[in-house]
Amino acid sequence: METPVETTRERLLNVAEQRFGEGGYEGTSLRAITVAAAANIAAVNYHFGSKEALLRAAVARAMAPVNTERRRRLDQLEAGGAPTPEELIRAFIEPGLELVLRRGERGAVVARFIGRIAFDPSRRIRELYAAESDPIESRYLAALQRALPQASPDAVAFGYMNMLGLLALHQSQALSPTPGAAGVANTANPVNTEDPGKLAENLVAFLVAAFDRGLRA
Repeated sequence: METPVETTRERLLNVAEQRFGEGGYEGTSLRAITVAAAANIAAVNYHFGSKEALLRAAVARAMAPVNTERRRRLDQLEAGGAPTPEELIRAFIEPGLELVLRRGERGAVVARFIGRIAFDPSRRIRELYAAESDPIESRYLAALQRALPQASPDAVAFGYMNMLGLLALHQSQALSPTPGAAGVANTANPVNTEDPGKLAENLVAFLVAAFDRGLRA
């Protein structure tokens, strides 16, 4: 069976994910994207309207399955009663790793893209990312605050922001092993991004302990 041919719009989105994930928004020119996508500026204007609109569309596409799965899990947990902090943390972390890191080669590109854009130096770009993620993320924050009544809302919010940052670091692969001089993995940094399940378990365990013992009212 023949592989479907990518449309120009799809090529632009795919290349945008890769280039923005590698160089950030400001460090990536629109020309570099159009050349790699075998397109032109007119195509960007036609399909998206601007470089920022292209980024917005790429973020929306990348976050859609993660948001959907997070919403489904949270709805299920809340329908069953009062979820525990561990259940909430797991329901938040696992989709952020599994749905991007288990899509093969493109999954790694998407993960790096999400992680990079979430903490872009530009406030405007972070706001753009937040517009796609805030609705469901704000529900998780509220649920964690209810599940941790012994801690102040500000303390839970502090823990929550650090959870987002740590997840983004792993998504961007900033903590991944790097090849040594002889091409051997750097064992001083043994993060296995090829096993999202194991990474999720370790990350959930770390965060549960942090929320349980590290928050101060």
